[in-house]
Amino acid sequence: MRRDVFQAIADPRRRAILDLLVKQKLTVNEVAEYFDISRPAISRHIKILVECGLVEIHQHGRERHCQVRLDQLGDVSIWVEQYRQQWQQRFERLDEYLQEVQQKEKAQ
Repeated sequence: MRRDVFQAIADPRRRAILDLLVKQKLTVNEVAEYFDISRPAISRHIKILVECGLVEIHQHGRERHCQVRLDQLGDVSIWVEQYRQQWQQRFERLDEYLQEVQQKEKAQ
């Protein structure tokens, strides 16, 4: 089952894992060292990130190295941008309104 990218970033631990992996490749055990939850719980979070296409696992001998793939966040970026534009327009209208109110107060 391919999971949705939004599912992956909904969880703060998974976002924290992504933050770690942006800086460097880490083994699953190295990722687990940053958290106060069990190694199997970290593995489940990483599995979700893999299913969403945000993380790739590369096997090197006995170690599994995690590498981030941020290109999958394009969908999130597009979704956020549409709301950013809407809020920007609302703030511009509010600014225009406040300027009109100030001008009316000065005229009185």
